[in-house]
Amino acid sequence: MRVGICIATYRRPRMLATLLKALDRQAFQKARPPLVTVVVIDNDVAESARATVERAAVRARWPLCYGVEPRRGISYARNRGVVAVGQTCDFLVFVDDDELPRRNWLDELLFVQARENADVVAGPVLPRFDEVPPAWVDRGRFFVRPRYRTGHPLSVAGAGNALVRTGVLTEQPGPFAPQFALSGAEDTHLFMRLERLGARMVWADEAVVDERVPKTRLNVRWLLQRAYRGGNGFARCEVDVRPGARVRWTRALKGVARIAQGVALLAVAPAYGICGLVDASARVCLGLGMLTGVLGYGYDEYRQVHGA
Repeated sequence: MRVGICIATYRRPRMLATLLKALDRQAFQKARPPLVTVVVIDNDVAESARATVERAAVRARWPLCYGVEPRRGISYARNRGVVAVGQTCDFLVFVDDDELPRRNWLDELLFVQARENADVVAGPVLPRFDEVPPAWVDRGRFFVRPRYRTGHPLSVAGAGNALVRTGVLTEQPGPFAPQFALSGAEDTHLFMRLERLGARMVWADEAVVDERVPKTRLNVRWLLQRAYRGGNGFARCEVDVRPGARVRWTRALKGVARIAQGVALLAVAPAYGICGLVDASARVCLGLGMLTGVLGYGYDEYRQVHGA
């Protein structure tokens, strides 16, 4: 089996170096060891990742390729990776430059794919804090994502930890949509499209990657922005993939319900301290994001990061 591991990176050379070392340490017990090619797409025109990749390539376990995508945005970088290895691989695996896969990660993705005959296999992304988070962050479980039993069917997935059958991926235009290049949710949009076309998507609960959570994210402002961005991106994806007045009105009503729920919780939130206030406020922001997404307004969170 031929597998391409696609990494999009932007000015994170140290984290990228750590990720490449972790890929070299992958072990296989359940699945037959595949033929792997690792491709790193640098979204920085200054080529800040080149030296890191060249140093790693000297002792890399598998062929390690480097490319530059000058157009700003995650969609363009991911698409360049698909183009680089999509014609020669049976499966593509996506992992982010701030993540650290565990030793059995790729083994589990391949094993579950074979067992379930799946087109897409996604796994957990667990937080790895740079420092001990405040107690209210821990109590609120603000960085905990849903997990499922292995083999659980999915209606959507994220590209931070996903294996995709190349055949279903390269048939899609893009395949990552450029309108989400600076906002994120390009992966949500793709997997919504694949699910609508009948792709079989399942969960692999043992295929774990750990995601770095820097100190700069351990604050109320970042959490509320994330809630707004999540609602906004999901709504934009939904109304684009499933156009029609019914979908728009349903999503808008869900947004209003989230806002109302958050406002109601704000009345009692002080009794639960900052954890309760943040939870209630995040629900309001999520609902507001849904409403603006339905109206067609995008939140380009990464525009400033990329200097646009």
